Amino acid sequence: MGIKSYNPYTPSRRAMTGSDFSEITKKTPEKSLIVRLPKHSGRNNQGKITVRHRGGGATKKYRIIDFKRNDKDGIPGIVKGIEYDPNRTARIALVVYADGEKRYIIAPEGLKDGQKIMNGPEAEVRIGNCLPLEAIPVGTNVHNIELKPGHGGQMVRSAGATAQLMAKEGKYATLRLPSGEMRMVPISCRATVGTVGNIDHSLINYGKAGRIRHMGIRPHVRGSVMNPNDHPHGGGEGRSPIGRPGPCTPWGKPALGLKTRKKNKASNKLIVRRRNGKALNA
Repeated sequence: MGIKSYNPYTPSRRAMTGSDFSEITKKTPEKSLIVRLPKHSGRNNQGKITVRHRGGGATKKYRIIDFKRNDKDGIPGIVKGIEYDPNRTARIALVVYADGEKRYIIAPEGLKDGQKIMNGPEAEVRIGNCLPLEAIPVGTNVHNIELKPGHGGQMVRSAGATAQLMAKEGKYATLRLPSGEMRMVPISCRATVGTVGNIDHSLINYGKAGRIRHMGIRPHVRGSVMNPNDHPHGGGEGRSPIGRPGPCTPWGKPALGLKTRKKNKASNKLIVRRRNGKALNA
């Protein structure tokens, strides 16, 4: 993948960059693997807004991704194309298995058309193959990692993300996640070898507000420019301070830095080191 710039025929185009989609080899999605994706605009079943700043955006269809890959053990698959997915930052790969079934997977960096992939404990440790952590050598970069055996990959799925297998001991394997957190997961959990593709995604400059609106994100108004009855930060003459010990949400709850993770959360014992570099009990 590469980053392309545009001719500055408008001011917004001057800084705008985008993907050149050089890794895309298949333009149209597989019809059997797409479903309608209804818009909710951040509203619940009562029509009330529960997530602000959502709405509009381009119409898109959801691609059904196989995050588990546990029912195709020992069946070889061939990569038939790398596709764009509007629902995620990573690219997806269409795999056709020897039994004729087609499935989408997250496309790792370096996966090519015609490449053979395998799933299961007997598979080679090669880019695109899915294996249990107990069958992967220490030091290997992995992605699409399960938290519980059989639940499907839940961690490290966004563009350019990768985790490193640091150790294996007893029933658990220790992983270093992209955030820097060191975490143990059951050694029978599966992961895919390699780094998620589309590595340069974080370098894209959207350039103008319209591109964000195409993504279904509506404008975010600062609380400090509102009235006091609309936001705790509002009111005052000119650019006034918020008048509180710390920033708040529109409903008066502390924001920006407040720790919300429960101290007695069951999975705390599996976190060896937090992403801030401190041990969990520090």
